[in-house]
Amino acid sequence: MTAIHPVTAIESTHPRRLMLAALGVVYGDIGTSPLYAFKQCFDDAGSVNHVRVLGALSLITWSLMIVVTIKYVLVVMQADNRGEGGILALTALALRPASGRTATWILSIGLLGAALFYGDGVITPAISVLSAVEGLKVATPLFAPYVLPIAIVLLIVLFVAQSRGTERVGALFGPVMAVWFLTIGLLGLGEVIRHMGILHALNPLYGITFLRLHPIAGFVMLGSVVLAVTGAEALYADMGHFGAQPIRKVWLIVVFPALLLNYFGQGALLLSAPDAVENPFFRLAPGWALLPLVALSSFATVIASQAVISGAFSMTNQAVQLGYLPRLLVRHTSEEEIGQVYVPRVNLLLALGVLATVLAFRSSDALGTAYGIAVTGTMSITTGLAFRYLRVTLKWPIWRLAILFVLFATVDLLFFFSNLLKFVDGGWFPLAMAALVYALMTIWIAGRRRIVAQRSKEAMPLALFLEHLRPDSPQRVPGTAVFLVRNNVPVPSALLHNMKHNRVLHERNVLMSVITEDIPRVPEAERLELHELPHSFYTITIRYGFMEEADIPRALALCRISGLRLNLMETSFFVGREKLVARRVGKQNTVFNRVFVFLSNVALDATEFFRIPPNRVVELGTQIEI
Repeated sequence: MTAIHPVTAIESTHPRRLMLAALGVVYGDIGTSPLYAFKQCFDDAGSVNHVRVLGALSLITWSLMIVVTIKYVLVVMQADNRGEGGILALTALALRPASGRTATWILSIGLLGAALFYGDGVITPAISVLSAVEGLKVATPLFAPYVLPIAIVLLIVLFVAQSRGTERVGALFGPVMAVWFLTIGLLGLGEVIRHMGILHALNPLYGITFLRLHPIAGFVMLGSVVLAVTGAEALYADMGHFGAQPIRKVWLIVVFPALLLNYFGQGALLLSAPDAVENPFFRLAPGWALLPLVALSSFATVIASQAVISGAFSMTNQAVQLGYLPRLLVRHTSEEEIGQVYVPRVNLLLALGVLATVLAFRSSDALGTAYGIAVTGTMSITTGLAFRYLRVTLKWPIWRLAILFVLFATVDLLFFFSNLLKFVDGGWFPLAMAALVYALMTIWIAGRRRIVAQRSKEAMPLALFLEHLRPDSPQRVPGTAVFLVRNNVPVPSALLHNMKHNRVLHERNVLMSVITEDIPRVPEAERLELHELPHSFYTITIRYGFMEEADIPRALALCRISGLRLNLMETSFFVGREKLVARRVGKQNTVFNRVFVFLSNVALDATEFFRIPPNRVVELGTQIEI
């Protein structure tokens, strides 16, 4: 498989093509928000009148300006981890100068942000597809009984198609979303021209005045206004695929203007026809264009859902590489785009979660009451991590950070607390999903640390082992033995078991450790570190970035540069097969241990994960009590 480094791909791709691709991948979620965001404002806030319409439009406009344009596009995207973005990349940046309790807190907060992303990943496909298909009810009430089945079929097809990857259909995403933004912009423009007075809502005072005059209704409305900025995290997360500049240009030139035109068009329609509040987006279209608009909306929401699902795959891959989740099967679905991956188990869990969500809530209005808490939680965490990185690492002046981040934190927290009002009505659902993912990640990290500490106490130092090793004992056999280890200090248990049971050593013995760095990709020149020790022993350290996939045979080929030639047909890989047994010490400890043992059992074995030829592997079992 030939992988193209994203930076190289970005530099060699025409800027307009990059912008078109970014339009299709990055902006699907936020681009389909007009289907439900403005409508939801009036489901929560009450009756339709001039003050509420202009207040809602003003709040949406300045939320897009502050959260998306200023916070993400101009500020947060400056926190790039060698070109990569996203909550885990940002966590790695914030961790670099930290240690002790500070590092523990930062890691915990970053993992919580990642967990909230999974909670959002269950809600987004459900609400997007449902809101698009519900446009059929506007055409005729006869379609009402078929909305739910059609949405379920679309979602099943979407998740089944994941195994094929997005490489083939990805070329369609950009043009389709370009048509989408052109369409929604023109639909809104027609109403705006007929009611030019709606442009007064560009003034932020209308939103502030509404909040001042109607504090309770305004606070409730903020929980719906935030739906207009969902998907903003994708701008930062996909920065490594397209580069910061194409994403910024597409937002400022295409997406932001089209969204504003559509929202203002919906507002203008409500002023002249308040009964359109049931579905103002589809009521913007003339009768002859309604069914084509439903088809286009369905296609756009599938694209938006695809982006969220792909983001979940990418984040899972990063979490596995960083050691935050057990090893899982990750398939690369493109020979050219390194970021296109497919994780079968995550796909199945997401599919079950999304379908259960659709069947439980049954409408986009009901889902709107559950949507927002996870999104605003992730946004708040991003604000905190970005503040630390920009202050501690980039040394931004405190006065600049105070002006910007007090504004960002105020908006984020207002959105978050307003969405907490939805907790009983369904907001608990994404939080429960996030809590489950967070618990699994923290249990896995703590359990692995416990195992490593237990091994360190029982292990023999390699230097002491080599010091007492005699040239004539044990007997040497031809070939090379490679032992996979977590670090090169202790003697691997697989080597000791081999000596105990087979009473032999190979002519050459290699202790190999694979390390994932807190950078996206490691340059090939820094990939491998080799040291020769006495008695034909070697230590090899192979380094990968958290966006890379481990490939041991390919990495071993680099040993020739350092003078060590390894013939795979004469090399045996010794892998320790651990059997974990949970101790029965206290109820809480038993639950922790049982969960950790379960995660260890479902983890992908090292042979497949590191792409080692199966016919060259020798497994030696050992039992560890935790």
